[in-house]
Amino acid sequence: MKIGQREIGHEQSCFIIAEAGSNHNRDFENAKKLIDVAVEAGADAVKFQIFSAEAIYSKKTPMASYLKNKKLVKDGESLWDIIKRIEIPRQWTPDLMAYCQQKGIIFLSTPFDLNAVDELEAAGVEAYKVASFEITHLPMLKKISATGKPIILSTGMASLEDIEIALAAIRSGGISEVALLHCAIAYPPKFEDINLRAMDTMHQAFGLPVGFSDHTMGHVTDVAAVARGACIIEKHFTLSRQQEGPDHPFSLEPGELKAMVEAIRQTEKLLGSPLKQHTAAENELYRIARRSLVAAVNIPSGTVITEDMLAVKRPGFGIPVRHMEIVIGRTARRDIEEDDILTWEMI
Repeated sequence: MKIGQREIGHEQSCFIIAEAGSNHNRDFENAKKLIDVAVEAGADAVKFQIFSAEAIYSKKTPMASYLKNKKLVKDGESLWDIIKRIEIPRQWTPDLMAYCQQKGIIFLSTPFDLNAVDELEAAGVEAYKVASFEITHLPMLKKISATGKPIILSTGMASLEDIEIALAAIRSGGISEVALLHCAIAYPPKFEDINLRAMDTMHQAFGLPVGFSDHTMGHVTDVAAVARGACIIEKHFTLSRQQEGPDHPFSLEPGELKAMVEAIRQTEKLLGSPLKQHTAAENELYRIARRSLVAAVNIPSGTVITEDMLAVKRPGFGIPVRHMEIVIGRTARRDIEEDDILTWEMI
């Protein structure tokens, strides 16, 4: 698949999405600073979220336990109240997109309601990211599909059947450019709940590019996901974990985001080629440190060579050791001194 000029797939470098989410705290300058941090870190895209409490939550929705446990709830607040106070002002979208274009980074945003799709389409987004929570919102998936834009679909909490149903809704609009993100929905999740092998299952089941949307602390999971084949990584980040808001505690700070991007790029270099052969960097030691056949004693010209006249020593640019049985029984064509490196011209 392709977003703008950026090719995304298992033969490409990992597409890294820096997830700003709601960590702007309704401050436009903070939102711009988050974009700057993503650019400085080397991310490919920065992503925000467009939602309204009225459209996604009943006021009677129970409070999520992780918010209670982390003391992220103000006295008397409901879950609806929390969502309401972290909504992004929708008039920001065109300006944030323009700022991303100026900074040379792809702007993405996750819509959480049908109106948000209309607003993002009017702003001219290049692709859509669908959150795990929305995988069963089939009307929204169909509406996004009708735009003809590429879709990145998170699959936290989903079964293969859920994904199949969501893909059918997406493809009803003719969209073929879809990528799937494995995800563990907890904030943060435990390592034993990540199950990176599920990426293999998803790729085998649907034949689509597969990546990982991560809520763990640090970046070891992201590096492991890339080593396992993830072609997209999405990671929350913040200006500071000390800021107030539900997503800050499990987000990377600026230096950590940059370290994650660098670690992923280093991992890609480490993965290298599937071919098993010596590399150009090994050429010198390939010749010097491997072994070949060497004269164990002085061998006068005309002597029939026996096994006890041969030694196996470094360097490796003489007759290969695997040809010892061919060398035994041949006749020396000239005087060979002890420790001479044998060549075919000598025998």
